[in-house]
Amino acid sequence: PPHLLVCVNASAGAHGPIHRTGAFCLNVLERGQEAVAKRFAGMDDAERADRFALGDWTTLSTGAPVLEGALANFDCIVVREIEAATHTIFIGRVLAVRTDPHGEPLIYGEGRFTGLCP
Repeated sequence: PPHLLVCVNASAGAHGPIHRTGAFCLNVLERGQEAVAKRFAGMDDAERADRFALGDWTTLSTGAPVLEGALANFDCIVVREIEAATHTIFIGRVLAVRTDPHGEPLIYGEGRFTGLCP
């Protein structure tokens, strides 16, 4: 079965919930979801507790938060955790996938958000 991994800083807000629940969802954001990306990256003035105030959220198989309107959602159950310095590598077996073929992926590089095309 397909697997994904995410590397999460041990001091990040997501680390504890992923470790406790044994689940995570990897959401591939659409170009128009930059505000959500900035909120989760702490790039706006919002409180960290308000991360889920932007966007519409639901769940699939594991109960992990799934962003509606994302290009893809990979709902995973953690099968292995590896501590690596300041981070934990969570390896997840994909239990459910949802995709939307429309839109352009949101990319972050060189200090800014962008898409694949100029």
